[in-house]
Amino acid sequence: MPKTVDHEQRRAQIADALVRVAARDGLHAVTMRAVASESGVSLRLVQYYFETKEQLLLGALRHLERQSHERWQRRLAALSDPAPPRAFVEAFLAEALPTDDESRAFHLVGSAYAALAMTDPGLAAEPFATSVDGLHRRLVDALQRAQADGQLAIDTEVDLAAAHLVALSHGAGTSVLIGQLTVHAAERMLGAHLDNLFQSSSGQ
Repeated sequence: MPKTVDHEQRRAQIADALVRVAARDGLHAVTMRAVASESGVSLRLVQYYFETKEQLLLGALRHLERQSHERWQRRLAALSDPAPPRAFVEAFLAEALPTDDESRAFHLVGSAYAALAMTDPGLAAEPFATSVDGLHRRLVDALQRAQADGQLAIDTEVDLAAAHLVALSHGAGTSVLIGQLTVHAAERMLGAHLDNLFQSSSGQ
């Protein structure tokens, strides 16, 4: 009886191989042949699932986004539902830091994609904008709840504060990647920012 092929699993296998090549050697080193060799399949099979290098890059980027979303959901699952606003923001900032091999590879390759997208219209379109917009909306919601509960100053511009958090998280993650900050130092910096942003209702 012929073996049933799980096409999604095969695509994930190839995408994971691309991430390993990019994390180890840089995104510039990614070729369809290199990915085929890394994943232990034929070049023809890689081309069957991804006809062009651009399709391969986009497929791997979407795969990374799904993995990031799954990590984020696991982190949120450890919180109460609904998550307290500050705990939600703290979880978001913690997820933005490369603290283990998996998250380091994600941030390293994600940063390389972002740089490439600046000059490649094919990569610039959907995954980056969709991901950042979704995070921004969820942060705005959390900050609005905090403001309604008196944990945030009434004159805080929550949309601007959410944008600041997204930018700060990206910068902190990059600083850890390049060795400018340790994870501990980045956590202290982010914690200090949240201490300034949030305030207890008793402090008003």
